[in-house]
Amino acid sequence: MTPAARVQCAIDLLVDIDATNRPADGIASAFVRARRFMGSKDRRAVTALAWSTLRHRARLSWLIDRFGGTPKARALVIAHLLVVERQSAEDLRMLFITRAQHAPQPLTDAEERLVDGLAGKPLEFREMPADVRLEVPDWLPPLLEPLFGERLEDELRALQAEAPLDLRVNALKSDRESARLALAREQVDTRPGALSPCALRAEGRPNVAITAPFCDGVVEVQDEGSQMVALLCAVAPGMSVLDLCAGAGGKTLALAAGMENKGTLVATDISEGRLARAQTRLQRAGVHNVTRKVLDPETRKWLKRRKASFDVVLVDAPCSGTGTWRRNPDARWKLTPDTVSALNAEQSALLDRAAALVKPGGRLVYATCSLLPAENEAQIAAFLERRDDYRALPVAETWAKVSPAPYPGAADVSWLRLTPASHGTDGFFVSILERQPRETADQPDETTPIPEDA
Repeated sequence: MTPAARVQCAIDLLVDIDATNRPADGIASAFVRARRFMGSKDRRAVTALAWSTLRHRARLSWLIDRFGGTPKARALVIAHLLVVERQSAEDLRMLFITRAQHAPQPLTDAEERLVDGLAGKPLEFREMPADVRLEVPDWLPPLLEPLFGERLEDELRALQAEAPLDLRVNALKSDRESARLALAREQVDTRPGALSPCALRAEGRPNVAITAPFCDGVVEVQDEGSQMVALLCAVAPGMSVLDLCAGAGGKTLALAAGMENKGTLVATDISEGRLARAQTRLQRAGVHNVTRKVLDPETRKWLKRRKASFDVVLVDAPCSGTGTWRRNPDARWKLTPDTVSALNAEQSALLDRAAALVKPGGRLVYATCSLLPAENEAQIAAFLERRDDYRALPVAETWAKVSPAPYPGAADVSWLRLTPASHGTDGFFVSILERQPRETADQPDETTPIPEDA
């Protein structure tokens, strides 16, 4: 593809992303599959331009407004080429005057004026509002300022960067050093992760999916923070474990490795498609102690019969995903306060459902990939108000058992928060809740309901 054709494909991809609330990565996958003329380098160039435009969207939109344009996909890409990539006006015009196949249409008079206005301009201006500079919705900073204080700008700036590529070494098949050497033989350079004893961080953006260690199930792609969530479940061989919101199985795989394929591991999710994708990953990893169940009426009846029977229940709760905005830059513009409120209700219901499934002495591990207190510590505080048969365990104590790294959390709280700026991971929240034995709890097991609507 010519450079001009790549620019037009990036514009088309952004149009598709803006047309739906679906996640951008899924839209991009369908987009490139439908265009067989795109080679691997073309796909990388097109998606890189589209993703970078999304990362700079608020500032580019502000500049386009300032210079008389309309901040839609085509204008955003033009602004990105001029302001972020620092192309000259002459070079940019050349991309829009070619008559090559798949090239963009010539610039309109309004776009010509936009080019003249933006050429040579900086990305940021002093008069830009803080939410524009930080690329977040204007309602978000007031919610996070009490949490981060003077670190707020650093934390939000970190969400603008591209996330690194982290791998989890599958302990069922290899160890970290052997996996690192196997990847190096295929020109994939990695270094040990800073937190997880199973983590490798790749240098650059190699195509790990075509390597033998990936195809053989020796490594899986998983953010190091996500790996720590699974490790903090502290599972062991022979346990009975439930991954209540398993999705495509990333944490399920890590739990199975921690259980050494011994014991019972149940993975449930409302999406049959996600669980089907999980099966492919489980087979590749050599995992055979997992039972997958779609959360339908029959599964809900089955869960009722399993009340108070699991050693560990992981609730990787549906959430705003604010901690993953490095990977999903479009998601910040699709999130609303109403969405967060709806998620809060769902999270509360899931906690209540999970609470009934944990045996006395067992643990409920609640996790999100959100930075918002309403989805995290506020949920735990409200849950503990409702359930006097649970207590929060200090995450630091479990951390010391599963990771040789120094504990990265605050010493004065029981839960753990990881962030891109402070820890180099996606944003994660983890709380470990232990169910008290019957004789020490005021609420007896046999009266504990399992909500039907969770």
